[in-house]
Amino acid sequence: MRNRKFSKGKKFIFFLPVIALIAAALGFIVMYLWNWILPEVTHAGRLNFWQALGLLVLCRLLFGNFNKGGGGGNRFREKAMGMRSKWQSMNEEERAKFKEEYKRRCGGWGHRNKE
Repeated sequence: MRNRKFSKGKKFIFFLPVIALIAAALGFIVMYLWNWILPEVTHAGRLNFWQALGLLVLCRLLFGNFNKGGGGGNRFREKAMGMRSKWQSMNEEERAKFKEEYKRRCGGWGHRNKE
């Protein structure tokens, strides 16, 4: 068996129809499920294919799913560890300044304001 090396351009050209096929299949699945369930249950209107694809894109933007390789929890953990190390490297003056800025932006969310 030969070991063939494909350039990124050739891989892109190969995977472009595969991606289009997957997007079309997902669009039809969303359209079918929406039109099967929601008009009876919630009296929602019916979707066409393009609206179903738009709904998929909207869900992707709002919920951030379809990520490569999964492992979203690891990224959260890495960000938390980075924030923790940044906090530990701050001196007391920088920490106080950060806390004040946080209170200004978030309004002490989750805490009762003492007046």
